[in-house]
Amino acid sequence: MENVVMITFDVEAQAYQAFSQLKNDSVNSAYTILQMAVIKNGDGKIVPVDGFDSGIDSTDDTWTGGLIGSVVGILGGLLGASIGLLTGSIMDANDADDNSSLILYGSQALGEGKTAIVALVQESDEKAFDLRLADYRCTITRWDAGEIADEVEQAEEQQKQLAKEAREKLRAQKKADREKERAEKRAAIHQKFEDFKARL
Repeated sequence: MENVVMITFDVEAQAYQAFSQLKNDSVNSAYTILQMAVIKNGDGKIVPVDGFDSGIDSTDDTWTGGLIGSVVGILGGLLGASIGLLTGSIMDANDADDNSSLILYGSQALGEGKTAIVALVQESDEKAFDLRLADYRCTITRWDAGEIADEVEQAEEQQKQLAKEAREKLRAQKKADREKERAEKRAAIHQKFEDFKARL
């Protein structure tokens, strides 16, 4: 089964240790890791710290392409304050209770200073992957990769819509500001005529 796995750590250093361990053993009889990234919440913004890619989704072996790159991009604050609007528009209210949304779960689980690994993994045995992380103080959460791919697609579409609305709002504001400036200039020109006529 193909899963997107998020591993949140209580100790930051352990996230890097686990990442290195998983990277060095990314293919075995129990699981295969296609993509993986370490992300951290610093100053209220989730940022990527390190990554790994098999090279399937990109020609230069960078992890920023593909599903995990998209997930990290969304969690990374590309939506800014709109993440609440985004999550509300692509999921049922009950999703928050059963962790069916990676975006909502990730935005809540990754509090200030928290570090996590997000990975695209094919597993024949989930216990084997969990056992690999048994030495670390961490929480492992899984989602069906197909469902997350669909969620990411919806999120990206919603992001585009929110960006479009923001641009339109900005244009409208600029237009209103310009109209105000024009009105002030008209008033100043009109006053010059009035001042001139008053001298006659």
